Amino acid sequence: MKGQVHNQGELKELKVEIEKSVVEAIEKMAANTGYSLNELVVIALKRFRASHSDYEKKTMSLD
Repeated sequence: MKGQVHNQGELKELKVEIEKSVVEAIEKMAANTGYSLNELVVIALKRFRASHSDYEKKTMSLD
């Protein structure tokens, strides 16, 4: 995972309000891993998106 590029291509800002404890935990994780805060958030969001593709109304075709 360390060798992967996690935040590439055209970037767009997303401003969100998140519980303070969650922000502080992600900041600690960034400091402990060497990932930037942006990279950790992108990794988390991509994993969430992969696990919940139904939220995007994508369905698997079983033809």
